[in-house]
Amino acid sequence: MRIVLGVGGGIAAYKVASLLRLFTEAGHQVTVIPTESALRFVGVATWEALSGNPVSNSVFDDVEKVNHVRLGHEADLIVIAPATADLLAKAATGQAGDLLTNTLLMAHGPVLFAPAMHTEMWQHAATQANVATLRSRGVTVLDPAVGRLTGADSGPGRLPEPDVIFEAAIALAGSRSPVGPADGAGPGPLAGKVVTISAGGTREALDPVRFLGNRSSGKQGAALASAALAAGATVRFLAAHMDIEPPAGVELVRVESALELREAALKAAVDSDVVIMAAAVADFRPADVSDTKIKKVDGEEAPVVRLVRNPDILQELVEARNAADRQQLIIGFAAETGDAHGDVLQHATAKLKRKRCDLLVVNHVGVGKVFGQDDNSVVILSGHGAEPQTASGSKADVAAAVVDRAAVELSAAFPAP
Repeated sequence: MRIVLGVGGGIAAYKVASLLRLFTEAGHQVTVIPTESALRFVGVATWEALSGNPVSNSVFDDVEKVNHVRLGHEADLIVIAPATADLLAKAATGQAGDLLTNTLLMAHGPVLFAPAMHTEMWQHAATQANVATLRSRGVTVLDPAVGRLTGADSGPGRLPEPDVIFEAAIALAGSRSPVGPADGAGPGPLAGKVVTISAGGTREALDPVRFLGNRSSGKQGAALASAALAAGATVRFLAAHMDIEPPAGVELVRVESALELREAALKAAVDSDVVIMAAAVADFRPADVSDTKIKKVDGEEAPVVRLVRNPDILQELVEARNAADRQQLIIGFAAETGDAHGDVLQHATAKLKRKRCDLLVVNHVGVGKVFGQDDNSVVILSGHGAEPQTASGSKADVAAAVVDRAAVELSAAFPAP
C-alpha cells in the first residue's frame, strides 16, 4: 500500500518515527511529507533513513513529477501525525501553502488525522469546529489520548501511541495487503458500509453525585467496533460509560443516559447500513433528579426513589427503519437471566418477537459472567427463522462472529445490483 505520512510541527513528531517504522516493516511504501515546523523537531535525514525515500516539503522540488498533484492521486492512504491545531485548521479551510496541504486537497483515498496539542487548544471551539468539518467530509480524526503533555500539564491532547494510530490507519484502509488485491486480500466484506455501534452502560442521574448504573464494561462493544473497522466499515461509536478507551478509528459520540443514547442512535441510524445496539441501557430512570446532593438526615426516613421507564431504543430504531423503508440491518443485544417464568433463551426469544430486530445476540449474565470479563459466549437468534448460531471465546472472537454474520445477512437481504 502507498502511504503518505504527513508530519506536523509538534513535539510529538519524534513518536511518528516509530509509526513510520511500523508502516515500513509491514511492507508498505511510505512517502514522508513534514511541514517546515516539523523539521525543527525531527530532520530530513531521519525521515529519509526510515522511509527509504527522498523527503521534501516544497512544491518546487522535482517539479517535473508534479508532486503536489501526483502524491495525493497515488496514495492509498494519507496519515497526518501529529495533526496540530494549525494543520487541522488549514485542512478544514482548504489551504494549500505547502506540499502537504496541496497533497491533502488532491487526496483520492482515505485520510486519517491523529491530533496532538495542548488541552485548551484541542477543546477550543475553533478546533472543535474544524474537526467537525473534516469529519463531515468523511475524514477520520482520532480523538487525542489523555495523559502528560509538554510541561507539567495533563489532559486530552496527547498523541495516541504509534501502534494505536497504525491499527486505526490499516483498518481505515480496509485491511488491504501491501502487495494489493492480486494476492487475494481486497477490501473487507463491509467496505463502503456505515455501521453504528453502541457500547457501555448508561448512567441515570439521581443527584449531582449519584446515579443508577450497571456493570457493563464496554469491552464487547469495543471489540465489535474493531471487527467492523477491520471489515472495512466506517464505524460510528456511541459510547456510554466504559472501563476501556474506545478503539481508534471510530467516529466517537459520548453519551451518558438512556435519553442521550436514544437521541444519538436515532440520528446516527438515519444513513447507517447496520446498527448494532450492544450498550447496556437502563430500563428505568429516577422520576425526580435532585439539583443538590441528597443528604442523610438523622431522624428522617430514607428517601424513596420512584422510577419511570426509559424509552425502548431498539424498538424505536426498528420502527423508524420500517417507516422510512431503509435497507438497513438492525442487531440487538440481550443480557438475560433465567427465572421462574422461563430460561434465558425463552426470555430472549420473546424479546426478539417484541423488538422485531433482524438479529438478537443473547448473553447469559450473572455475577462473574460477561460484564467486565474478557471472554464471552452468546447465542445469535434470527428474526427471520434461521437456526440459532452460537459463538464463544474471547470478546474479539465473538465480535468477529457477529460482524461476519451481519455482512452475510446484509448481502442476502440487499444484494448488490
